[in-house]
Amino acid sequence: MPLLEGEGVTRYFGGLAAVDNVDFHVDQGEIVGIIGPNGAGKTTLFNLVSRAIAVTSGTVRFKGKDITKMKAHDICRLGIARTFQAGNLFPKMTVLENVWLGGMFGSASIGPSQVKEKAMELLEIVGLAGKEGLLAQDLTLAAQKRLGLARALATKPELLMLDEVMAGLTPTEVGESLELMKKIHSSGVTILLIEHVMKAIMGISQRIIVLHHGKKIAEGTPQAVSTNEVVIKIYLGGTYAEG
Repeated sequence: MPLLEGEGVTRYFGGLAAVDNVDFHVDQGEIVGIIGPNGAGKTTLFNLVSRAIAVTSGTVRFKGKDITKMKAHDICRLGIARTFQAGNLFPKMTVLENVWLGGMFGSASIGPSQVKEKAMELLEIVGLAGKEGLLAQDLTLAAQKRLGLARALATKPELLMLDEVMAGLTPTEVGESLELMKKIHSSGVTILLIEHVMKAIMGISQRIIVLHHGKKIAEGTPQAVSTNEVVIKIYLGGTYAEG
């Protein structure tokens, strides 16, 4: 049984199908990447799974449980956490407070002092040790992305959904992010990620889903997807295919 599964997932905005009858699954322990051009429906799919927005039709299940109409906070407490492209941090709260809130909101019934201790551990893991007193708005882009990741991890997810955590980062920062993802994955967290940094997502994912105009047009191993003629034409381009 898949950890996460969607059947016929569809979302219309007016007359436009942003996600159009998409079937997908993520198995326990996988790293699955989602790629596609801007406007392909990638983030909308994340929003549907996390219930930031409601599906028009279709079903989403987590560990066999229908979560299609559940509230977002209940889905999070089941074990699904996500990051956001724009961070969605609490800008005027400190780095520690942002992560502490994630821990207090999560599924574990532990006290505030224990949550704070865990938050400090997570800041160490993501490379923000020593910055816990800074306001979130004063962090660099790379640090804000790491803070969003720490806050998501504070909820103790089984499935971590990462939305373009490497966008706008330098090559060195991308490399550091990849190592961090591998570390998180090795701790037992399943990962579903959206990314435009092709060498990164192809290098870390075990399976790739390709969306275009809201439809799933391909799925398979990174090797299979990177040599798929339709995917090359629509998204990857000749330069990537030749490289």
